[in-house]
Amino acid sequence: MAATTTKTDGTPKFHPAASDFRPENISVSQPPIHDGLQFWQFMVAGSVAGSVEHMAMFPIDTLKTRMQAIGSSSSACKTAAPSKKLGQSFVSIMRAEGLGGFYRGIAAMGLGAGPAHALYFSVYELCKKHLSANNPNNSVAHALSGVFATVASDAVMTPMDVVKQRLQLSGSPYKGFGDCVKRVLLEEGVGAFYASYRTTVVMNAPFTAVHFATYEAAKRALMEVSPQNYVRDDEETLLLHATAGAAAGALAAAVTTPLDVVKTQLQCQGVCGCDRFSSGSITDVVQAIVKKEGYGGLMRGWIPRMLFHAPAAAICWSTYEAVKSFFHTRNGSEDG
Repeated sequence: MAATTTKTDGTPKFHPAASDFRPENISVSQPPIHDGLQFWQFMVAGSVAGSVEHMAMFPIDTLKTRMQAIGSSSSACKTAAPSKKLGQSFVSIMRAEGLGGFYRGIAAMGLGAGPAHALYFSVYELCKKHLSANNPNNSVAHALSGVFATVASDAVMTPMDVVKQRLQLSGSPYKGFGDCVKRVLLEEGVGAFYASYRTTVVMNAPFTAVHFATYEAAKRALMEVSPQNYVRDDEETLLLHATAGAAAGALAAAVTTPLDVVKTQLQCQGVCGCDRFSSGSITDVVQAIVKKEGYGGLMRGWIPRMLFHAPAAAICWSTYEAVKSFFHTRNGSEDG
């Protein structure tokens, strides 16, 4: 199956003249179109892609969360706590909780992933349209668009991520999604849901920059090395998007693991024996981790994080492009 939204040079099919976006040229009854799609269609494509990605990879995310949180846990939460090694962590969870232990908190992810990714991709496409200056190879515009998209989507996703990670902890004191939300509100206030927001944005900004830069570079390299496998009828295939996405996700995940550890520590602080911090300062958390475990503590969970983001990015990009392709076909049939 081939995606119909991009060209063989790895850039979107988006070459409008600047005058095309003057207000007088846009019909009131017809929403603005970018890259051949209306923006509500980008939102739907992003929502589907994000939901499929996170639901499919949720067990790996649970492993990562527990490995990152265990370093600060006290004896209050040692029962059935996973080790710092991936294989032993998996066995520990299976023995103590069964398969269901890998899916605690999935409801929070389900509620957050769709809206957050819908906002992410629509903001990204909107900013890219206005910042690219009609240059589809404008990497600076892509990076800035990704940052704006990250700030917007993280505002939606961070509270759900807090609930998800607290439910994922071994011996979590919460009965479920509703109980966690209620108790956090009553015991810690609304601010607890955003204690890690700054860290999340600081982490996701470079993650996005590395991700998109690697994704575009990987696509170009793959098409140069083996065009017959990644391009059909002058159109990029879903295999190309999946392969480039996997490479981009793995590299971006590895580079930003230290900040992800800090985020997990902030979101799980005070729960199940995890350390509590006097401030939400990234520096304070980093110093506490290094003091207790050395610099190696900042890379806890890097293997499951890469195992999550490599296939997750492949799933997300291929799903996103597939849904966009569906809308292109649908729009073409309606125009016809």
